[in-house]
Amino acid sequence: MNKTKKMILGLGMLGLVLGSFGLMTSSVSAYRGDVTVKGPNYSAEREVAMEKAFETNDYTAWKTLMQNRGRVTQVINKDNFAKFSEAHELAEKGDTVGAQKIRQELGLGLKNGSGQGMKNNSGAGRGNCTNR
Repeated sequence: MNKTKKMILGLGMLGLVLGSFGLMTSSVSAYRGDVTVKGPNYSAEREVAMEKAFETNDYTAWKTLMQNRGRVTQVINKDNFAKFSEAHELAEKGDTVGAQKIRQELGLGLKNGSGQGMKNNSGAGRGNCTNR
């Protein structure tokens, strides 16, 4: 194989790797804050358990199901879980503005946790995943 063919093959492989990484990154961030999109940890059993935890305000069950995944588990605690459950319920009813307002009050859905929202409100409706 000559030098040109090796270079083309190498560039093709690099493009494939970078393209795959881009697809993985976009699919992982797609579910955040949108209760209609199933996240990477979704299962029907977990969904039922999460819904029950939200309906009964069972922080301990929610925390166990979350397994310390994500920033949300650092922010949500026993004292603010009822408010978090309210945001979840609003999002399920389609009130993404109300849900996002509560998330922001709780310190969720903010750019890098800095208190700065996304530019031009393009992040409206995005927050930390609540149940998937």
